[in-house]
Amino acid sequence: MEGMGVKGVLGVESPDPTLSMLSGLGLALSAGTALLIDLVGDLRTGRALGEIAEEGPSLAELSPGRRGVALVSGSGVDEDRAASLIEAFSQHWPAVVVRCHRGQWPWPVVPVRPLLPGLLMPVDPIPAVWQPARTRMKPPGPGPVLPALSARVVRDLLRGRVPLRSRWVGAWERVWEMPWA
Repeated sequence: MEGMGVKGVLGVESPDPTLSMLSGLGLALSAGTALLIDLVGDLRTGRALGEIAEEGPSLAELSPGRRGVALVSGSGVDEDRAASLIEAFSQHWPAVVVRCHRGQWPWPVVPVRPLLPGLLMPVDPIPAVWQPARTRMKPPGPGPVLPALSARVVRDLLRGRVPLRSRWVGAWERVWEMPWA
């Protein structure tokens, strides 16, 4: 997986908080088995990265016990310590997704931009993943355009369920293969 960056780690960021959260989940789900670390801090889990740094990771946190996505909140730890923990996790997890703010993460980051009509259309021609508000919209820059995000997929993701046969989750698979800076 060429675009995965350092040791299977790929960041994801978006100026839209909801799209940022959904994108992190979509990218992690598309890998099949992944650890999603939320440095933004919106997603809550049992133990946060700060607790893991202080107490040490459990066996269950060090590597996947089953197929799917595990989630760790990034709160309670500075960026340098978070980076070293994420490097350690990447040694044992097939894929690690880091949900971050723009400029927060030093390794490859996938920018995800909403693709809105008219005056709301982004003018940044950067390579990005584009999420259209409606079908058949042309992005202002290079990168894949995701299928429309259905209400069912959003509900499933927000309830912690894996959306079955989702074209939207499937479209994230090719993002892992792209060279992100």
